[in-house]
Amino acid sequence: MLELTPVAGALGAEVKGIDLCGPLDSNTFKALNDALLNYEVLFFRDQPMSPAQHAALANLFGKPQLHEAYPHVSGYPQLTILENDEANPSKIEKWHTDMTFRAHPPLGSILHCQIMPARGGDTLFASMSAAYAGLSSKMQDFLSSLTAIHDFSYGFKESLEAPGGRERLAQMVLDNPPQEHPVVRTHPESGKKGLFVNCLFTSAIKGMKEGESRALLNFLFSHMESPEYSCRMHWQADSVAFWDNRITQHRPINDYWPQHRKMQRITIDGDRPV
Repeated sequence: MLELTPVAGALGAEVKGIDLCGPLDSNTFKALNDALLNYEVLFFRDQPMSPAQHAALANLFGKPQLHEAYPHVSGYPQLTILENDEANPSKIEKWHTDMTFRAHPPLGSILHCQIMPARGGDTLFASMSAAYAGLSSKMQDFLSSLTAIHDFSYGFKESLEAPGGRERLAQMVLDNPPQEHPVVRTHPESGKKGLFVNCLFTSAIKGMKEGESRALLNFLFSHMESPEYSCRMHWQADSVAFWDNRITQHRPINDYWPQHRKMQRITIDGDRPV
């Protein structure tokens, strides 16, 4: 039986009473999925998953999505390596929802900590359902009629501008033209409504003048960052976070450089936002 301890008011729970390294029976899987829908991000400790076990866990929820911009575990192209140290500082420092530049952004991501610095390197998570609920009904109605543009090239502009970046990412740019998604998304399982724009990949609001679009997006980005909508994960080796990418955002805290931090992540295929 799962033991769930909420970690904040808006989202997040630490989960005990489950071994992610072994097979999950149907009752445990249902309890885990229900917990994800309820708390939006789940945290686990002392889960020394092998790559095969990591992949098997994700496969219970759906097929994997590949992210060719990152290196992957040998033999497991679905397992991306997120590794930073003195020679390779992190370039992602913004709140974001993973891969919204895709027509079908991921259902969720499962991140496994491999190497953690002595201090720093936490991750913040934010509930987009709580952020939506925190708006006035007039603003909710207004936003529900809008569509946003999400763009891989916009989100990876720093990487594209780095030496050799355009050559390295040329296929990713070609394979990922800008996508349009609703500004307010309805969760396909829970029915929750949540904001679905993020400062990393959302470049504009469709049909608005540039100044109008930027002003509205800046307001939403600032609103989403309100502390009452967030929780924080303090990593340890073999900790795991599983977040519902359809209703959350996250942000790494890059306060550990030049220490070494290494994570493995798998993203699970999702559906077209509506």
